[in-house]
This record gives sequence, C-alpha cells and structure tokens, in this order.
Amino acid sequence: MDETTIGRLVHRLAVATAILGGLALVFVTVLTLASVVGRALIPLGLSAILGDYEFVQIGVLFAIFCSLPLTQYMRGHADVSLLTDRFPTRVSAAIELVMDVLTFLAFSFVIWRYSLGMLDKFSNQEMTLLLHIPVWVIYALGLVGGVATVVVSAYCVVRSFANTFSRHPVKPEPSIF
Repeated sequence: MDETTIGRLVHRLAVATAILGGLALVFVTVLTLASVVGRALIPLGLSAILGDYEFVQIGVLFAIFCSLPLTQYMRGHADVSLLTDRFPTRVSAAIELVMDVLTFLAFSFVIWRYSLGMLDKFSNQEMTLLLHIPVWVIYALGLVGGVATVVVSAYCVVRSFANTFSRHPVKPEPSIF
C-alpha cells in the first residue's frame, strides 16, 4: 500500500467500495435463502419473496462493480507473470504502466457509455417488471463502483508512472490486503 496521503485515501475508497459490494452479496444470499425456504414451505402458508430475482440481479451487479476498485488497486487482475517475471525491473514497471493506462482508458470508456445508458433509462422511465424499480436507479448503483474504479485506475497510472521513472523502480507485484 502506498503510504502517501492520496494513496491511503484511494486505498480506503477501494476497501470501502469492496465492503459495500460484500454487504450486497450477504443481502442477496440471505434473501435467496429466505425465498427458497418460502418456496419450500408453500404448504405451510409461506411463499417466495416477490421480486427476489430482481434483487439478486441488482445486488450482483452492484457487487461486481464494487469489487473492481480494490482489484485494480491491489494489482489483482490477471497477468502473464510467467513471462514478465523474467524481465528486468524497469521493463516490468513499464509494462505495468502501460497496462494501468489501458485499464484506465477502458474503465473510463465503459463508465462513460454506462452513464449514457443510465440517462437513456432515466429519460424513457423504464421500470423493472415485478418491483417497478426505475432501471436508471439500478444503473446509478453500478456507477458507485464504476466511478470508484475510474478514480482508483487514475491513481494507479500515477503510481506506476512514478515507479517506472524513479531512480530505483520496484518490480510491480500483486499486493495482499
């Protein structure tokens, strides 16, 4: 973890976003369990939870987007370390910089297009089938993790740039919590 003030703040943002995503998964798990039990006990007067599928879709979407910032911060994305481990430190750092720039550009593009999709859903007032939740609200929930990912990715570009062009670069390694 970076010990600068910005590094600590970005790390906290990534961790907080991941925790929110984890809480969403816990909610989805409990909801699914309750719904399955309700279905199994229909003869006793219970029932499935109305809209359980919609809640699961929303919760999983939120959790996936919320897992991205911490994954990016910790360098948890897949790489070809079998090949890159053999490179000199400065070359590995430069590869990490290029990958961070590409990741930042890709996430920025995806979130830009995703935001336009949210605005489209807002303008046509689309609702979910059972719960009648405005679909733009679901998109907005995804933006929580998406925007955090763009912020973390921008930080990672700066971090990799500083490492690549420092006097003594360090070989980029996936971090552990």
